[in-house]
Amino acid sequence: MRRHLILLLAYFAQYAKVRVSYRADFLIGLATSVAATAFSFGFVLVLFSRVPQLAGWRFEQVLFLYGFSLVPFGLFNVLSLNLYDFGNNYIVEGKFDRVLLRPVGSLFQVLFETFRIESFHEVALGLLVVAWASRRLGLHWTAREILLLAGFGLCGSVIYVSVFLGLSTVSFWFEDRIGLHPPAWNLLAFGRYPLSIYSSFIQFLLSWIIPFGFATFYPSVRLLASATRGGTWAGTAFTRYAPLVPAVAAATLGVALLVWNQGVRRYSSTGT
Repeated sequence: MRRHLILLLAYFAQYAKVRVSYRADFLIGLATSVAATAFSFGFVLVLFSRVPQLAGWRFEQVLFLYGFSLVPFGLFNVLSLNLYDFGNNYIVEGKFDRVLLRPVGSLFQVLFETFRIESFHEVALGLLVVAWASRRLGLHWTAREILLLAGFGLCGSVIYVSVFLGLSTVSFWFEDRIGLHPPAWNLLAFGRYPLSIYSSFIQFLLSWIIPFGFATFYPSVRLLASATRGGTWAGTAFTRYAPLVPAVAAATLGVALLVWNQGVRRYSSTGT
């Protein structure tokens, strides 16, 4: 563990130095990412300028959910670059051969060879939005709620990484440059809004098939219930699902690791 932690820090420091050395490129990428995030918040503002509530959710509550969703999403985005391009870069182009020749775990290398460091702004912005929405809602934060926020954010990022890692492993069986990521990527936006506004099928899909609801919605409801000392959220089905978040994160990661190991055993070199 200590060795891998040192390697992770070395990977990150080296990539950060290279990324920041091209300042114009880094700043353009950061500005683009910030603009995309601002545009998504703009959609929420436009939506609530036309409707006072969304399935019983007030503007500040939806903004709280949206802000929290940026925390796990930002952490995931920092690591997602190689997962999204895995089929093209590692399988089709044959770069996975290089990974297997090194005396370090293959998954460790794939996840931590590159970083999207500009995505850290999403985590920072998400926390700022949560703080603003909490103030407008009159939420009372204690050390317990802060620990819950950190734990739920970490679990949510694990769920995101696990889902897309599982989708990446499909490339071991079906060599394709794009893979299955685009449909799942589009579903990420659904988890930023209350699941109660969707049909029962979508709720089931985002809870038990592709568990993005456990990454964002259920933790947000639990945080709202805890910080308001219950209120309208206490005892609802949504809050009862929140304790399952760590279990869902562990189960999703376990399945992804199992499929990854099976895929590595099946891998055959391109010969290039």
